[in-house]
Amino acid sequence: MIIKESGENYLEAMLVLENEHGYIRSVDIANMLNVSKPSVSKAIRVLAMANYIEKPISGKIFLTKTGREKAAEVLDRHNTIAYYLTNILGVDEAVSLVDACRIEHVISEITFQKMKEAIK
Repeated sequence: MIIKESGENYLEAMLVLENEHGYIRSVDIANMLNVSKPSVSKAIRVLAMANYIEKPISGKIFLTKTGREKAAEVLDRHNTIAYYLTNILGVDEAVSLVDACRIEHVISEITFQKMKEAIK
């Protein structure tokens, strides 16, 4: 299932939170993305229906294998693009982080691979 940009942002945030804390909670997602709790609840429903996450009764959210793979892909694009903009093009780091968030959702695979080659 193809998810939209916002879904990719949620998955990316979930992976970062899981890596940092070992768990994912709705409140932490809301704080990280600066969105409302109802927005997080809606995203969780959509991502669970798409089999990207599981939300057991405990309240903690778990990425499925598919969800973790998709989140890792988005995070890799984000980090690679930000690195490229900052270290290859000389863009200010704060600007490159904002731009990477936008570019990561629309960049073609060909262009992304060329960026990775240029970094090596």
